[in-house]
Amino acid sequence: MKFMSAGSPLGEVLLASDGDRLRWLSFARGPNAIEPPAEWVEDTRTPVLRETAEQLDAYFAGKRKSFDLPLEPRGTAFERRVWRALVRIPYGKTFCYGEIARRLGKPKAFRAVGAANGKNPISVIIPCHRLIGKGGDLTGYGGGLERKRRLLELEGALATSS
Repeated sequence: MKFMSAGSPLGEVLLASDGDRLRWLSFARGPNAIEPPAEWVEDTRTPVLRETAEQLDAYFAGKRKSFDLPLEPRGTAFERRVWRALVRIPYGKTFCYGEIARRLGKPKAFRAVGAANGKNPISVIIPCHRLIGKGGDLTGYGGGLERKRRLLELEGALATSS
C-alpha cells in the first residue's frame, strides 16, 4: 500500500492507495487516528493520492461538492452497501441511520448501519459525517464530533457555530 499525508483545515489526513484506487482516508490525529503500518510505503507521486489531495483542497475551499475518484474500500458486503448509500447522500444534507437502513431494505438494521458507518475507511469522500441521530443529534464520528460539526457547517447542513 502506498500512502501520503495531506493538509486540510481540519488537520492532517492520511491517504492510502493500492496504486490505482484510494483505499484509506483518515485524519492523522483524533480518536481513530492510525499510524501507517510498516509495510506501507510513502509515495507522494502516486496519481490517485495526488488527485485525492487536490480534490480535498477544492472541497475544503468550497469549490467541490462531490468527488470523482476510484475507490476500493475493504469491508463486508453489508458495509460496502452502507458506504455506497452514504455516497448518495447529497452535499449539504444529512440522513439518520434509520433512513439508510430503510433505503437498504432493512428498516430494523439502523444499529448495523451505525456500525458499518463507523468502519468507513475513506472518511469525507464516503461522507459518513452526513449521518446523524434520529433527533438531529450529532453522533459518533471517527475524526471527532468537532470535525463532524465543521464538515457539516462547510456543506451548509448546519448553521455555523461561533
